[in-house]
Amino acid sequence: MDYGIFSHIERLDDLERDLRAADADGIASYWLTQGFGHDALTVIGAYGRHLTRLRIGTAVVPVYPRHPMALAQQALTTNMLLGGRLVLGVGPSHPQVVEPCWGMSYERPARYMREYLTALTGALTQRVRYTGEVITARGDLTISGDPPAPAVMVSALGPKMLELTGALAAGTITWMVGPRTLTELTVPAITAAARTAGRPAPEIVVTAAVCVTDDPTRARAAIDPVLGWYDDKPSYRAMLDREGLQRANQMAIVGDADEVRAEIDRYARAGASTFAAQFYGTPEERAATRALIGELAGTTRSTGDGRQ
Repeated sequence: MDYGIFSHIERLDDLERDLRAADADGIASYWLTQGFGHDALTVIGAYGRHLTRLRIGTAVVPVYPRHPMALAQQALTTNMLLGGRLVLGVGPSHPQVVEPCWGMSYERPARYMREYLTALTGALTQRVRYTGEVITARGDLTISGDPPAPAVMVSALGPKMLELTGALAAGTITWMVGPRTLTELTVPAITAAARTAGRPAPEIVVTAAVCVTDDPTRARAAIDPVLGWYDDKPSYRAMLDREGLQRANQMAIVGDADEVRAEIDRYARAGASTFAAQFYGTPEERAATRALIGELAGTTRSTGDGRQ
């Protein structure tokens, strides 16, 4: 299993330093969220261009407000700047965002995602001719330099999304998904769908909140105001229920270095191909967590167990 970092885009200078450090330290990948702040693909193109080996992915770009041709145009340009190191993670977001913020219907999101992925895959070849029930994408892109198409991954959680992701994309990026769900649902569902479609084994990127601390009770309570937003979102609520958890903060990996290492290993044994940690806690706790992820990444490189 490879190791990565999962982060929000906050202070750009801090992010640039962190990307350079991750590249130098041998971290396999770095994953950036897309919210209502800075545009993730623009930031990746600006700050990832001069790095040497770090895979950088979006986790994830919401598809509803972005036509697949427009997203393909941006992703191909960014991937050209990165020399082919981009991973394009996309997702359907939530009805609580899509409908009131963008004025778009969230009806049948699996249908929308299936059509979107079909159109996006075509557009990434720079020539697309697709007409579906709700999406039309017909035209040619003219991006010079013959940029490669980035791998496309989906924030698939439920069975329908996992099935279409296995059939149409390179893998999934999870959030609020625990080892039990990976073992019982995520890995078998997406792998079977990929096999049926004649596609390679899908990549499974797990993102999770992590805090190395000597005061887990305090640390978990501090995480709760941030993760509490996910408690009642239907797609995430279903994942928490599968793990037998009441609150989203219980999905966070919290404890001393040995406890955190053991919990992360559960994800490896459940079938994750990449584990990307989002750091929480005091500056000292974040530094300790970052050091542990660096140590695990170094072990993977020395043993050759990762995907690099």
